[in-house]
Amino acid sequence: MDHPLNALINARIEAAEREGAFDNLPGAGKPLPRVDNPENAVNARILQEHGAVPEFVALSRELARLRAELNDMGDRTERRRILQEMSFLQVKLEMARKAP
Repeated sequence: MDHPLNALINARIEAAEREGAFDNLPGAGKPLPRVDNPENAVNARILQEHGAVPEFVALSRELARLRAELNDMGDRTERRRILQEMSFLQVKLEMARKAP
């Protein structure tokens, strides 16, 4: 069974083609870029374009930030809080590295 909006979608695409909306697009006439994993290519491109990184990279960056903060911290209570947070992040980092 067709989706109820298929006719509307097709009509809009045809109208856009007639109006030249698809003429002179960047990359027109060029081959599509090679992808290693076509099933995830779109997701990977969107994540890359928006600066997303794997979890273990984000956790590593956060740990580095906390280490720098710890080096500059003189307050014992704050140092203890930072060390606890670093311990928690270290466990999460190890889990993220082992995840498939």
